[in-house]
Amino acid sequence: MQNYELTKLSDTNLILADASQDIRDRKVIDRNGDDIGRIDDLFIDQEERMVRMLQIKAGGFLGIGERHFLLPVDTITAISNIDVAEIHVNVTRERVIGSPVYNPHLVLAPAREVFEPYYGYYGLPPYWGAGYSYPSPSMPPMSLKR
Repeated sequence: MQNYELTKLSDTNLILADASQDIRDRKVIDRNGDDIGRIDDLFIDQEERMVRMLQIKAGGFLGIGERHFLLPVDTITAISNIDVAEIHVNVTRERVIGSPVYNPHLVLAPAREVFEPYYGYYGLPPYWGAGYSYPSPSMPPMSLKR
């Protein structure tokens, strides 16, 4: 039986198979060109060794007033080269701000129930659903290795 619990990449000894796809700390740009925040971490499926969710950190000063958001990896439309350090997503900043509340300090076991509302909110099929395929042919899979 499939385990739908995801793990933060930073909590494992895994790395991305393609180092250029390590998008942590990159700026997230919405479809209108607006800055959403920075990628704080990546949630991974350890069984299939794939990135499934982006954890975005926005706002605040020295950690005070900071907000965290989750975005399915399926929203990525482009990853810039390392010099620009941006990723582009196909949703608006306003849509992300209005997403279900996510507090990383309150989520002890990131199970399917934690991530399911985000797929519905963004109108995307969940990765555990029948017939799911990784984002798009133009977006190579963000796979992992030891």
